[in-house]
Amino acid sequence: MKFFASCGKGLEYLLADELVALGCARATAAIAGVNVEGTLQDAQRAVLWSRLASRILWPIAEFDCADEHALYAGAAAIDWQAHLSPAHTLAIDAHVSGSGITHARYAAQRVKDAIVDTLRASTGQRPDVDVEAPDVRINLVVRKARAILSIDLAGGPMHRRGWRRAQGEAPLKENVAAAVLLRGGWPQAHADGGDLLDPMCGSGTLLIEGALMVADVAPGLRRHGDAPPTRWHGFDAGAWRGLRVEAIEREARGLAALRPCLHGRDLDPHAIRAARENARVAGVETAITFEVGDIAALPPMANAHGVVACNPPYDARLAADPALYRALGDALKASAPGWRASLLCGDFELARATGLRAQKRYQVFNGPIECSLIVCDPIAPPQRDAAVPRELPEGARMVANRLRKNLDKLARWRQQEQVACFRAYDADIPEYACAVDVYTTLAGDTWLHVQEYAAPADIPGATTRKRLNDLLLAVREVFAVPRERVAVKTRSTGKGGSKYGHFDHRGEFLLVEEGAAKLQVNLFDYLDTGLFLDHRPLRARMALESRGRHFLNLFCYTGVATVQAAVQGAAQTTSVDLSATYLEWLADNLRENGIGGTRHRIAQADALKWLEADHGAYDVVFCDPPTFSNSKRADDFDVQRDHVRLLRAAVARLAPGGALYFSNNFRRFRLDEAAIAAFAQVEDISASTIPPDFARNPRIHRAWRIVAR
Repeated sequence: MKFFASCGKGLEYLLADELVALGCARATAAIAGVNVEGTLQDAQRAVLWSRLASRILWPIAEFDCADEHALYAGAAAIDWQAHLSPAHTLAIDAHVSGSGITHARYAAQRVKDAIVDTLRASTGQRPDVDVEAPDVRINLVVRKARAILSIDLAGGPMHRRGWRRAQGEAPLKENVAAAVLLRGGWPQAHADGGDLLDPMCGSGTLLIEGALMVADVAPGLRRHGDAPPTRWHGFDAGAWRGLRVEAIEREARGLAALRPCLHGRDLDPHAIRAARENARVAGVETAITFEVGDIAALPPMANAHGVVACNPPYDARLAADPALYRALGDALKASAPGWRASLLCGDFELARATGLRAQKRYQVFNGPIECSLIVCDPIAPPQRDAAVPRELPEGARMVANRLRKNLDKLARWRQQEQVACFRAYDADIPEYACAVDVYTTLAGDTWLHVQEYAAPADIPGATTRKRLNDLLLAVREVFAVPRERVAVKTRSTGKGGSKYGHFDHRGEFLLVEEGAAKLQVNLFDYLDTGLFLDHRPLRARMALESRGRHFLNLFCYTGVATVQAAVQGAAQTTSVDLSATYLEWLADNLRENGIGGTRHRIAQADALKWLEADHGAYDVVFCDPPTFSNSKRADDFDVQRDHVRLLRAAVARLAPGGALYFSNNFRRFRLDEAAIAAFAQVEDISASTIPPDFARNPRIHRAWRIVAR
């Protein structure tokens, strides 16, 4: 059986691993949740033991749902006596998207009406509604004209553990706290004899969650007391009692063995009082020491090993102060230099303000607030031996300094636009002629793609190689990445002139994010990575214009523009390319974003021939052809020679009011405006499509918006 475990964004992969560890057969990360394969007992075990899930939803019906009438009919067709009795109270949580049903509260009302009417007709009685503590909580999701009705097996939000009696001004959700602790490696650190410190503990959420985690206390044990979490008729009450008995036994053993190794500190005495009360209710007050104190006066930790887990202030209720973050970083370096830190910061700029070097960075949502979770291990890396200084060569120092300047210049833009993949360096120093692109994965790891430009013929090969080595030293120094995360494409000279050498064949795909789309890139196996970074603004523009419309992507490569359009709500997409490898890559990208079905068509064909034979009408067309192509499976193509024919065929396929976006990166290309004027109007939009990280090279591509006359 398949069921769904919801969670906050950013916790999906952790939750998938947790559910598999709890015994589920399979768990696949989705957006804000995990699709799970397992038994009802697996689902009930997750209700009791998951530290990361928000809901466990067991589906009971799925049906077509074009409008409210179909919703009512589909819900009324269910045998509700098999699920609840008229004596039970119920609540409906609804989530809707699409054009047929747009109001979640009204959708919930229609499902409630269907349940009430059905039970009244069969029993003469009707159930009452209790939105706070119902006997049976039902979840409705309407998406793409399909409705799924599920039983909320936990009966309500699972981040509520049952121990919170008092809270601070901006409490952290318990399941987000669990993610902070797991990313910081707290369970393993505890097993190795380490301590846990929260120097800004507030009402104690991280410390209490950390204590319960290593004490093997089931998160759902106190949530409902002795009562089952739901009175749904399908709930296996006997299995639940068995799970609770086991959990109670494990709790007794775990709390008895829990050593006093957790330390909390806060400037607010009211917060400390709340933390002590919460720890008492949770049964872990003897394991945690709390004290009032300023972060600037944090004493050295007695234990040489441990984890700092902290959620510094960042939202509207608690003002985010970069100076406070800097004080936090300085205090941790002095107090626990050899420890690991897992810090949930308001954003990347505040994380940077700590002055700590993060090995990993994750995007996590604490409620509606998007946060930056950084992991530093250790907090203060050992200083290099002053007697044996590690000096970069002069050339490497020059490149490193330029890289740092570029990163500072791009920082605000990257933060505002949430850019995870960007160009950091593009032959800024002519002697060091390489492009350096940064790819930050969804897991928070940094990878680098270095592509060498051809050196002038009069530069000796030995000089070129030394300059490349200096540049590689600089990028590894600045980004602090291991050698295995740097992909290098080098030029070699041989028969036929300068060309790129052999590529690695690692078969290693990384998952990155651009806007709302998740994309696979491969840094090692091909000349290009699968993601043209310079087209980022143009893709975003086309995606917005494609909402509710038909998008055509010619010479689509790995289909990033298609994925962006689909994610933004394109009604249909069509993608054409000759390469089966790239089209398979596109299909993987679509699946990664939960996109599929007949509305998204993929065609393996010569794009020009396909276009001239096609009879469809498209609202937005993207055409980014290669400069040349001499494939054995297609006619030779030359963008300069063939572009008028190509554009004439593309404009002929535009729907009324449609637009064609044409782009290429051939430096000597000249658009034949006179010939095109016979059938289309052309606007050069190149300047608006060059992103800030490519501003130094405005000729990276040309782009035009073309509409029919």
